[in-house]
Amino acid sequence: MGFENFTAEQLNALNDEYLPRRTVGNAKAEVYLNAATERSADFRDRQDGVLDVAYGDTALQTVDIFPAASPGSPVLIFIHGGYWRSLDKDVYSEIAEPFVAAGATVVLPNYDLCPTVTVPEIVDQIRTCLKWVHYNIGDYNGDPGNLYLSGHSAGGHLTGMMMATDWQGSYGLPADLLKGAIPLSGLFDIEPHRHTELQETIRLTAETAAANSPQKLNILSTCPVLCAVGGGESEEFHRQSREFAEKCKTHGLACDYMDLGTDNHFDITNRLHDPDDPLVRAILKLMGL
Repeated sequence: MGFENFTAEQLNALNDEYLPRRTVGNAKAEVYLNAATERSADFRDRQDGVLDVAYGDTALQTVDIFPAASPGSPVLIFIHGGYWRSLDKDVYSEIAEPFVAAGATVVLPNYDLCPTVTVPEIVDQIRTCLKWVHYNIGDYNGDPGNLYLSGHSAGGHLTGMMMATDWQGSYGLPADLLKGAIPLSGLFDIEPHRHTELQETIRLTAETAAANSPQKLNILSTCPVLCAVGGGESEEFHRQSREFAEKCKTHGLACDYMDLGTDNHFDITNRLHDPDDPLVRAILKLMGL
C-alpha cells in the first residue's frame, strides 16, 4: 500500500518515526541545541576562525572555516541538519575543535532553507559549496585533494547526494573529489517526507523526491563511507542508514555502520566535540589522523 493510501493513524505513526521532536520532546530537543549553541559560541571565542565567507550569491550561502595549523591538511566539511528548513552552522562550530586539534581544516556551510528554496536548490547550493572549497581551501591550510564530507540528518541526505554527483562530468572537478563520507542519521529516501508534516514546508513532488533520494541513485563516489545512527532513534532512521550502507557496499565501497549506544537524534551530534568519543575516533581514523 502506498503512502497515499495511509490511514490517519498510519500517517500519525509515520510522523512519529520521522519527526524526532515528537519522541524526544521539544523541550528536551531545545536543551540539546541550546547547549551545543553555547559550546559553539565559546569555541568561536577561543579559536581563530574565518567566519561567513561567501561561496554563493545569497546571504546564507556562506561557510565558517577553522584552519589547520599546517598547510596541506585534510579537510572535514560538516553539513548541519534541520530537515532542510531550520538550524544554522553556528550551532555546530564546536565539532571543529577535536578535528582542528588533530590536524584538519574544518568547514561548516550554511545554505538557504525551505520554503524560501526547494530541496533540489539546496542540493545545488551544497554542490556549489564543495566546488568553492576545492578551489579555495588551500588558502586555509586545507588540501583540495583530501576532502571528507559529513552531515547530520538532512545534512546526511545532502552528503549522500554529493556521493551521487558527477563531479568530473558536470563540474570539471576530480571524479574522486570526496575521499571519505560520513552521513549521520541520514535520510536517503525522502519520499516518505511528502506524507509527513514537513511537506507543507519542503513541498516535494514525486519527481523531486525520486531525483533527490540517494538510495534511488547511482553512487558515483568511490570513497570509504561511515554510516552512523543513534541506537535510540526510530526504526525508520535505522532502516534508512542500514539500507544506504548496504547500497554503498553493493557499489563496491568500503562501508562501516555504527549503531551508537542509546543516542536519540540529538545525542549523536553531541559526540562530535569529544576527541575521545568512538565516533570522533572513527572519523579521525577514516581521515588518516
